[in-house]
Amino acid sequence: MSTTTSSIARGRIPSQAGAELSVPPATVHKIEADGVQVFYRVSGEENAPVILLLHGFPTSSFMFRELIPRLADQYRVIAPDLPGFGFTDVPPERKYPYTFDRLALTIDAFTQALKIDQYAIYVFDYGAPTGFRLAMTHPDRVTAVVSQNGNAYEEGLGDAWGPIRKYWAAPTAENRAILRQSILTAGGTRWQYTEGVTNPESVPPESYTLDTALLERPGNKEIQLDLFLDYASNVKLYPKFQEYFRKSKPPLLAIWGKNDPFFIPEGAEAFRRDLPHAEVQFLDTGHFATETHFVEIASAMKDFLATNGIRRQSGESAVTQ
Repeated sequence: MSTTTSSIARGRIPSQAGAELSVPPATVHKIEADGVQVFYRVSGEENAPVILLLHGFPTSSFMFRELIPRLADQYRVIAPDLPGFGFTDVPPERKYPYTFDRLALTIDAFTQALKIDQYAIYVFDYGAPTGFRLAMTHPDRVTAVVSQNGNAYEEGLGDAWGPIRKYWAAPTAENRAILRQSILTAGGTRWQYTEGVTNPESVPPESYTLDTALLERPGNKEIQLDLFLDYASNVKLYPKFQEYFRKSKPPLLAIWGKNDPFFIPEGAEAFRRDLPHAEVQFLDTGHFATETHFVEIASAMKDFLATNGIRRQSGESAVTQ
């Protein structure tokens, strides 16, 4: 059911300390889940603890291209493309409803198709309401949460949400057209990547260029506009997400681009209200922190997961407590 379409040869990368790490081969696949052909990237030994990487708008698993090899020496890292993004294929006859409830159901089916019964989740942007729905449904499966600009609190919503909030209040054709012409453009996508970055030219252009090309596919902008409208359902669920944090008490690392115009630092700090032991770290960058600070993020994740007993043991996949 799963078909390898390409691979990156085993190589070596510099570690944070300057030494070299062996990089397991990364492969890309598709697998049927929930009537969708889900594209995903995977790297790491099969018996290692799993990290599920969930991307946001308007990107795909491509955003994790630098992070995956820096985690895969110790973890099995799996990064799917959400329906409507990247290279996941949704057959027209599926009549797929583009809502966050449905995205979560598809990713749930994806984990079941891969027979993953325990995983830490890395959530970013749209990946947060998708992953938090997954965690509420299966709290026993989620070993830890890493939130990189993945919001769950009203105070975390920045001023950049203004035009979309207007659309929530009045979902008219006029307001829909405003978002299509402002956010869903090459300039709008590049701005999301570069706003808040000290040196905008340091952001690799292939990131926002790929996203722009995929947004231009026939019908895709309408999918994105549907998800903009449905994002209001996530805000309504924030109290339920917070209840999950208080009840299940997952280890949580919030590592945040502090200059993000969409999800501001107050959203990261708010996790401590429901999870007093949450770790919160800020990076001097914008929304897409993995474009500029992947080394720091990988290092922080490894330290956090190891501190919470989530690490590979010889010969088996284990979560030790």
